[in-house]
Amino acid sequence: MMRRALTLWLFVPLCLSLARAAEKEKPLPKDLPSYGPLQPFVAPQVTPHQLSNGLTLWLAPRPGFPKVSLAVAVRGGKAADPKGGPGLSVLLADTLDQGTKTRSAREIAEELQAAGGDFSRDAEADDLIVSTSVLSSKAEAGLTVLADILQNATFPDSEVALAKRNAADRLRSQEADPFFLTSRALVRAVFGDHPYSVIAPTQDSIAKTTAEELRREYARRFRPDQVALVAVGDFDAGTLTGWVESLLGKWQTPAEPPVPAVEKPSQAAPHAVFYVVRPESVQTTIAVGTLAPTRGEAEYPAAQVGVAIYGGMFGSRLTLNIREDKGYTYSPFAYLSPRRQVAVFQSWAPVRNEVTGAALNEMNYELNRMATTAPTEDELTHAQRYLTGTRVIELQSQDAVAAELARLWVFGLSAEELGTETARIQKVTAKDVEAVGAKYFSAARQTIVMVGEEKVIKDQVAPFAIETRLSP
Repeated sequence: MMRRALTLWLFVPLCLSLARAAEKEKPLPKDLPSYGPLQPFVAPQVTPHQLSNGLTLWLAPRPGFPKVSLAVAVRGGKAADPKGGPGLSVLLADTLDQGTKTRSAREIAEELQAAGGDFSRDAEADDLIVSTSVLSSKAEAGLTVLADILQNATFPDSEVALAKRNAADRLRSQEADPFFLTSRALVRAVFGDHPYSVIAPTQDSIAKTTAEELRREYARRFRPDQVALVAVGDFDAGTLTGWVESLLGKWQTPAEPPVPAVEKPSQAAPHAVFYVVRPESVQTTIAVGTLAPTRGEAEYPAAQVGVAIYGGMFGSRLTLNIREDKGYTYSPFAYLSPRRQVAVFQSWAPVRNEVTGAALNEMNYELNRMATTAPTEDELTHAQRYLTGTRVIELQSQDAVAAELARLWVFGLSAEELGTETARIQKVTAKDVEAVGAKYFSAARQTIVMVGEEKVIKDQVAPFAIETRLSP
């Protein structure tokens, strides 16, 4: 392992220097053909339906490949967890398929496998997403198991105890990763006491969670008026609707009110440096972030393009600056992380300790350049093509389409959003990006998080005269 690491450490700088030399010696030919036409993503036609008990059904038949992807969105994710139990949603999702009133965990797994699929789950900020993908000929069998989990999960004490041990081990592993530490510290700093500040459980919350608490939370969140079932694949819409009516139509909505919606954060992200001590670290992981427009807002497409130009693609301004030109880092990146009420703009760079301050200075420079100058036509075109192309690739699988449709429902958006988002990206102008840059990208609007050696961070940040404090 050490030998491979040393080889890579020597090889990568050599490749970079040779690439730079080649770029200087051999400019691109002037007669390269122009870009071909850029095709937006073509989304499947979605037919919405609602059962009498309030359950939403979105059907997207795609004849051909003989599988059906089923994704279920349940409103109420990590942001709905109780104050004293951060990350409870993670344990709730992990134990959903560990037994029902009529099936054991093993029987659930075996029946789904016999249908050609398995069970997936994810606890997100605003929702829980559970899904399976089964053979078209076994769609009824797969849907039967899924319906049983949605209505009759029992959370056996022994399975919950095992899930808690696994969650505790996973958290210990995550806390050895500087990227996880940075992510957790950044959302805590940006959101403060807002429910969006939680991305993971704590060891204390894992230890305190009981099977009975999971049963209560399951009963509170899993109710038909707060659930959407999305089906994408090779199926007959009428037949599948009949199965859903039969399996989930008698699911009753309780009299108690549903999980309340998360409110939009009312405070701006603080402009300060929050640091996490990682003793003997040879790198500082830097992240800057702030609140940004989310999916469905008019500014979101321009923000997507702006983030790509700044640091979201390989030829971005930040990459060309601190990777290609100065060699401060190997992999800087930036992205938007949307939630229902707001998105977070995040920019990252793991850098050598000795260039921590210099790297932050260049990140600030590029942020301020986005805030004060419009992109060139070439930058705009590259970003639009990159975003459209990657989106088309991401949505090649039926599972991905089903999951995205489920998230759109959680965000309160229509299914048509999936087919129009890349078209809107292509309509973004340089003036749109300039306006978004002026509103969101200024370095003075950013919250800064650093993970690494405490002395290194404090010494390197001191010249910026910015408030520096230990991350909560």
